[in-house]
Amino acid sequence: MPIATPEVYADMLDRAKNGSFAYPAINITSSQTINAAIRGFAEAGSDGIIQVSTGGAEYGSGSNIKNMVTGATALAAFAEVVAKNYPVNIALHTDHCPKNKLDDFVRPLIALSQERVDAGGLPIFQSHMWDGSAVPLDENLQIAQELLEKCQKAKIILEIEVGVVGGEEDGVDNEINDKLYSTPEDAIATVKALGAGEKGYYMTALTFGNVHGVYKPGNVVLRPDVLKAAQDAATAQLGLAAGAKPFHLVFHGGSGSLPEEISAAVDYGVVKMNVDTDTQYAFTRPVAGWMMSNYDGVLKVDSEVGNKKQYDPRAWGKEAEAAMAKRVVEACENLRSAGTHAG
Repeated sequence: MPIATPEVYADMLDRAKNGSFAYPAINITSSQTINAAIRGFAEAGSDGIIQVSTGGAEYGSGSNIKNMVTGATALAAFAEVVAKNYPVNIALHTDHCPKNKLDDFVRPLIALSQERVDAGGLPIFQSHMWDGSAVPLDENLQIAQELLEKCQKAKIILEIEVGVVGGEEDGVDNEINDKLYSTPEDAIATVKALGAGEKGYYMTALTFGNVHGVYKPGNVVLRPDVLKAAQDAATAQLGLAAGAKPFHLVFHGGSGSLPEEISAAVDYGVVKMNVDTDTQYAFTRPVAGWMMSNYDGVLKVDSEVGNKKQYDPRAWGKEAEAAMAKRVVEACENLRSAGTHAG
């Protein structure tokens, strides 16, 4: 199928919220990880999201070039071509973008999408994330208002972060403390500033103890009830019926989460969960195993010639792709999106 249109993407997210499931959002950095992610979604029978971080975009442009817009658009173009061969819908998203990178990443990407939309085409990316966790809430929401207006015109969904995700990802480093928990007041401020869809479609990454990085299950203290409290506060502020879920929520920093915590978060309105650390490991582990098992083939030991069939990047690359795709299937099963493709 082609990359999801704005209408298809909105329907994907609405179906997820109404059906109590969520899509894994898989970070990609190369053509091979794009193929692995989409393959995994197809094998799971799930629509999905692939996303590019600022660091991933720099890498995608060439490790010596480091141009985020070039890398992001190049990866998006590749995904647009190969996604047509798979029977599921795939949306393209840009991950965490702090204030000091907006002018070099999100704003120019929105402008490029606006040019395509004005010419009768579709946006390059279906959603962009503004990470305002490092600035005061008022400033965070003021910037979000500006970006939401631009995104709406370009038929793009905006993702914002209200609260702080601990740990480090692509240079965004936050302490692990009480700021990791969004408050009902944060939720009310968000709907006052951005509305409930009438000003543009947006997703909200509220924080409930999330931490980026590598953790064993149980080491991250999550409180999914924070999400319910936020939904209830927004519901009351908007005058909606009790039990409504006005926010389309996003779950960041999920490595080490327990299955019951993930399940509760989805029940409270999470429609997108970022998956990066686990799929990085899934991709790299078989490569390491291949190299150690075939060291005399991939290396020219004692002046021998090695074994071209073993050091050919396609040989170990196929192993990496298959393992990463398998981990994507597992993520879809954990988030209950497996088998939900409506095509």
